Amino acid sequence: MTSRLEPGDTAPAFTLPDSEGKPVSLSDYLGKSVVVYFYPAASTPGCTKQACDFRDSLAQLNDLGYEVVGVSPDKQEKLAKFRDAEGLTFPLLGDPDKKVLTEWGAFGEKQNYGRTVQGVIRSTFLVGPDGKVVKAMYNVRATGHVAKLLRELPA
Repeated sequence: MTSRLEPGDTAPAFTLPDSEGKPVSLSDYLGKSVVVYFYPAASTPGCTKQACDFRDSLAQLNDLGYEVVGVSPDKQEKLAKFRDAEGLTFPLLGDPDKKVLTEWGAFGEKQNYGRTVQGVIRSTFLVGPDGKVVKAMYNVRATGHVAKLLRELPA
């Protein structure tokens, strides 16, 4: 079982390539609040719905002081295609070796149609300006998650 992050934990550092191949690090967001969300695969129905919800709520999240970063095991080319197809305006990062996904507790055993499988656990984290986890949400739903997140954001 992958260990899970809890509020107050220091968010594990990472540097991953974005859809352009440019490295993006969690430390780039020090001093800011950031929503880091992990999703299974670009361009799948649930992940598209979730990404579009973040896109459509981005101005509201930014107004509340939050940046958004999406992470999946996809390669750069697939991320670029996803970004362009859906008009996504926040960084999509690729973690093909699943090292960061695992460190954040977002890869491991999960239930899929009643079976236990290894895979990406759809998860969302709020990381504060100090780099500490403010909120850790595992097994979130693709649909309605961003609206729920907005309702629960610390002021």
